[in-house]
Amino acid sequence: MFVLMGVLSAVTSAHADAPVVTWPDGWEVEAVPQEAGNAQVFRQRAVKNDQSGTPVMVMELTMTQVQSGHQVNLQGVLLEMRKSVQKDFFQGGYQSVCNKIHPTSLSRLAALETTCTITQNGRHVLSQTLVAAVDADKAYVFSCAGQAEVYKASQDEINAARNSLKL
Repeated sequence: MFVLMGVLSAVTSAHADAPVVTWPDGWEVEAVPQEAGNAQVFRQRAVKNDQSGTPVMVMELTMTQVQSGHQVNLQGVLLEMRKSVQKDFFQGGYQSVCNKIHPTSLSRLAALETTCTITQNGRHVLSQTLVAAVDADKAYVFSCAGQAEVYKASQDEINAARNSLKL
């Protein structure tokens, strides 16, 4: 889970007209501190803990201000994010396979999505989904990751949070 939290913490974001998301009941919601001097970043995270308080699932929404006139290559950004996730897990002793990046939606925006299956010694241990979208002057990333069984069992909560997004 430490690798997972580190990967999710590495994604950057923005803070003008903050998006609204309704996180699932019982999840611990964290406003992620902004980096010093970066008013262009908004991040919010919800963590699902097991009975002993250990994080077993994480969802995060990131919004980054896009420079005026800058054209975001959404496919390229998501490919780089996926590559980074795979590299970080590999360095932690895991193997990962991600499905093909495919079109989806995030709130009212067209988006791209990929899901990675992370294994260790051939056993499925974690799953992670990355969804990215761009609006006129903002880029959004919605990610969710967790232990394989918890991830599968949390699909209704993930979908409810994702469907509640107001960007």
